[in-house]
Amino acid sequence: MTTLFSALDWRAMSQEARDLGLNNAVAAPGSLEMVAGWEQRSAAMRKRFPGHLDLRYGPRERNRIDFLKAADNAPTLLFIHGGYWQARAKEVFTVVTEGPMAHGINVALIGYTLAPEAALDEIVAEIHAGIDFLSGQLPALGAAAGGIVVSGWSAGGHLTSMVLSHPKVRAGMAISGIYDLEPIRHSYLNEKLRADEATSHRNSPMMQEGGPPKPLSLVVGSAELPLLRKQTADFAGHRARHGLPVTYEEIPGANHFTIMHEMMSPRGRITTLIRQLFERTTGQN
Repeated sequence: MTTLFSALDWRAMSQEARDLGLNNAVAAPGSLEMVAGWEQRSAAMRKRFPGHLDLRYGPRERNRIDFLKAADNAPTLLFIHGGYWQARAKEVFTVVTEGPMAHGINVALIGYTLAPEAALDEIVAEIHAGIDFLSGQLPALGAAAGGIVVSGWSAGGHLTSMVLSHPKVRAGMAISGIYDLEPIRHSYLNEKLRADEATSHRNSPMMQEGGPPKPLSLVVGSAELPLLRKQTADFAGHRARHGLPVTYEEIPGANHFTIMHEMMSPRGRITTLIRQLFERTTGQN
């Protein structure tokens, strides 16, 4: 029997249950091999589009952006990788460009400093700085000069929601994200993140009054961990209650990793939603 989201309370869980309830690697057997496959396909993709890799937007080592050009004067999507703010890198995810680029959308992938080397506030600030840089470079890169759409997976979904307020962002596509950091703060993940209560509140979109009035698409897999599905459902409800533009859907049968196939494929559901966001916001910024 499926547990109702309303009955899920991370506060009532034991530490062990809470940690397992947030551990995607344990919940999705074969995920390590799947991510290794992404990395191989990503390396091949970067060889095909070597012209604008590792563009430096800030002083730290990971402050770099890869820009893959689909067409002249095309719109641009920025993708933010996941890894609970403390793992992985942009180079693993170049493969996600395949879906959007098949429809003439340029894709940029941003790197950022990981915890514990960077605090959460610093990570959010780095993404904002990267958007400042990228939006200023678009004409020189031969891309359309209008605002960008931002997308991200897992921790990148959280960061997508945190930069929706940037004046050069016209819409967001958040995949399997985290929008209330309190469960994270009370889990094994905080060992490296080191977030205190004030940091958690500042960086939790669910704890803010309202939010940016820009279109935001939220997706999560139906086979993901219940606590993570609840995060997306609750955030969709939060935006709806505040009258903010939002769509929400679960990808049938997808877990935290297989959901990304819906962006890698030109016919994938996430690719379709990204295209729709560009269509809805044409001419903005």
